[in-house]
Amino acid sequence: MGRQFFWLAVLAIFSTSVWAQDKHPSTSAELSYEGAPIVIDEVQMRLTPGAPDITPEEYQQSAQIFFQRCAGCHGVLRKGATGKPLTHELMMERGTEYLKVLINYGTPGGMPNWGTSGELTAAEIDTMARYLQHEPPQPPEFGMENMLASWKVYVPVADRPKTKQHDYDTDDMFVVTLRDAGKVAIIDGASKDIITVINTGYAVHITRPSDSGRYAYTIGRDAKLVLIDLFMNPPQRVAEVKIGMEARSVETSKYKGYEDKLAIAGAYWPPQFVLMVGDTLEPYKIVSTRGMTVDTQEFHPEPRVAAIVASHQHPEFIVNVKETGKVLLVDYTNPKSLTVSTLEAARFLHDGGWDSTHRYFLTAANKSNKIAVIDSKERDVTALIDVTEIPHPGRGANFKDPKFGPVWATSALGNANITVIGTDPRRNKKNAWQVVRKLEGQGGGSLFVKTHPVSQNLWIDTPLNPSEAISQSVAVFDLKNLDAGYEVLPIAEWANLGEGPKRVVHPEYNKAGTEVWFSVWNTSDLRSAIVIVDDKTRKLLKVIDDPRIVTPTGKFNIYNTRKDVY
Repeated sequence: MGRQFFWLAVLAIFSTSVWAQDKHPSTSAELSYEGAPIVIDEVQMRLTPGAPDITPEEYQQSAQIFFQRCAGCHGVLRKGATGKPLTHELMMERGTEYLKVLINYGTPGGMPNWGTSGELTAAEIDTMARYLQHEPPQPPEFGMENMLASWKVYVPVADRPKTKQHDYDTDDMFVVTLRDAGKVAIIDGASKDIITVINTGYAVHITRPSDSGRYAYTIGRDAKLVLIDLFMNPPQRVAEVKIGMEARSVETSKYKGYEDKLAIAGAYWPPQFVLMVGDTLEPYKIVSTRGMTVDTQEFHPEPRVAAIVASHQHPEFIVNVKETGKVLLVDYTNPKSLTVSTLEAARFLHDGGWDSTHRYFLTAANKSNKIAVIDSKERDVTALIDVTEIPHPGRGANFKDPKFGPVWATSALGNANITVIGTDPRRNKKNAWQVVRKLEGQGGGSLFVKTHPVSQNLWIDTPLNPSEAISQSVAVFDLKNLDAGYEVLPIAEWANLGEGPKRVVHPEYNKAGTEVWFSVWNTSDLRSAIVIVDDKTRKLLKVIDDPRIVTPTGKFNIYNTRKDVY
């Protein structure tokens, strides 16, 4: 009875309806996907009167564990974001024993079972339960002096080749994140050969090519930005810089006359974005994103920079500020006298992508359960669209619905829905910025949906679903007959890797739109693979299971990524 009473209390305090769905994702897997092994220097202790005793060594150890494993959801300052607030006042009300059980077992509401999973020892859990009842330390800032100290140019621009030095089609290269290895593999889309493997930051979140397609920019969750010259034989790292302590986003200038000139990267900590010289990564402008939230107008000390996209309509970067819900339009025509315009959307902005015309940016405010539509031409918020729990579009998927015309789709972490939104205000005005369909996929825990202009398929992954049958397969819809439901393809089974979680993640097309590549993401000590499927027949084409393919996650085709084809 005591244990039942405890879990009722836990559910009442920590659970949310999002994670109570039957088809909810594995939050432990999500945190594994989101986390970063950030190393922080010794922090200043901030002890709270009346809180349990803690030694300096215990405080430092717990601060490091929290920054590595917990800050991604709860925030560095514990103000809450995807996860609940963990302020020291709230934690003191709960008490040490309560917190120890909570950390050890987790909750159905989304808290991972850090103890029973073996991630934390009993001693670490005891220390963490006491640490949470003290004020959080202020993590170190990371300014221009730090960035310049980390900035390296391995190959000066003058020493780089003037023309391509190999016979590969750079546009059909794939840059594949090897998450836990802190590397990327560059794979030829034609031969499927691994051309080279390059050291990068840990857990590369995205790769963005320059407008010309010559350079590829990778940003790791440890905030290390690496510049790769794809013209070299083999392609290699030519510059790098660290722009903070944790990061997720990078983009380059695309507007006519500014191609390849500038790069921008956004940090989770400190909350800021950085402008750099495009071909050297020399940092020259840092802009803080701290400020007021769009709803309650309260100051937020930790508004992290999420997605950044380059406008096709103006010489601007569009920057999502997560916790405040603001979209910044950063005019880069005069970086020395930077002009930044602010649009108010909804809190917890995350990822998003363009509609098929490259005018409207559709982006998920994930914990607000909304899709914000930004008109990049008129520089305004066109709509805030209500959707179901925790949309997670990646870049989303554009296609022509047989009934509703041009649409954009997103899947979700919190449920099985694939939400389809009309995107044509000129010829299909009544459907524009409306949810026109809700397709039901295999379950929650989806990260990415994908299609291609020449394809008749819509692919949906579900790597964070707790069911192995679902996380190890993908659903595919026929775009000509969406009402028919989906077919399930056993991608992990086709990889034939043996044991392990083998989560299938991130469908990505080749340049021609004839193949779909999937990562079969296993643990670092087990075999992983890339599985390639014929888009037309939905049959297996090839498995790349080279030993160098370690914990693959995102894959970025150079042409599709630089041209915003999705």
